[in-house]
Amino acid sequence: MEDLGIYVVQFDRAGYGESDPNPARTVKSEAFDIQELADKLHLGPKFYVIGISLGGYPIYSCLYYIPHRLLGAALVVPFVNLWWKSFPANLSQQALELMPVPDRWTCRVAHYTPWLLYWWMTQKWFPNFTGVTSPTDLDFIKHMSAPPNTCPEKVRQQGVHECLHREMIAGFGKWEFEHANINNPFPNNEGSVHIWQGYEDKWIPYQLNRHLSQKLPWIHYHEIPGVGHLLMNHATLCEAIFKALL
Repeated sequence: MEDLGIYVVQFDRAGYGESDPNPARTVKSEAFDIQELADKLHLGPKFYVIGISLGGYPIYSCLYYIPHRLLGAALVVPFVNLWWKSFPANLSQQALELMPVPDRWTCRVAHYTPWLLYWWMTQKWFPNFTGVTSPTDLDFIKHMSAPPNTCPEKVRQQGVHECLHREMIAGFGKWEFEHANINNPFPNNEGSVHIWQGYEDKWIPYQLNRHLSQKLPWIHYHEIPGVGHLLMNHATLCEAIFKALL
């Protein structure tokens, strides 16, 4: 970081860690939470944003609602709303079918009946999440000097419903925009937007983000072979993500 001359600000989104819960959380509110935080910390009129996995949808929110505040954006193995109408129906269906059945049902509950998500995620009669991981991710974890320490008890100290469940409801719910409605925030190449996708990712199928990048050709798409959902944990790739933005 010192060589690149940057510093990174990480924050707990609504309901995570010690951040206040927001039962009214939406995709739109995420962008303005980020903008308010940047202003409170005096980060300047413009800044870079990076989102990983489910944290990708706040970056799409920033690209749509506050593009004038951005210097650049990176979406790393980013979440995709399977119900965006601008996705071909067969592609969304294919992505759903690639998921294990319990995960598939959880996505559907979050989208169609969000008021049932808490019950669905806490009931014991049917499996609701498999946590399926690609062989490449498992092998990577096996050879790490220390496994990733996410401190789930601290991250979810306000209850899993206030953080993860509400985030799933916002992400899988109906958005006020779709990816096809996002305009290039850097028409004069004064910044850039990147998607980094692991080809072996079992949580975010590469077909979805590949299609999205083809529809939005101003997005720089990086599809990495032999890498799964833990793409950001690879030191060389992590460095490449930051350097590409700068």
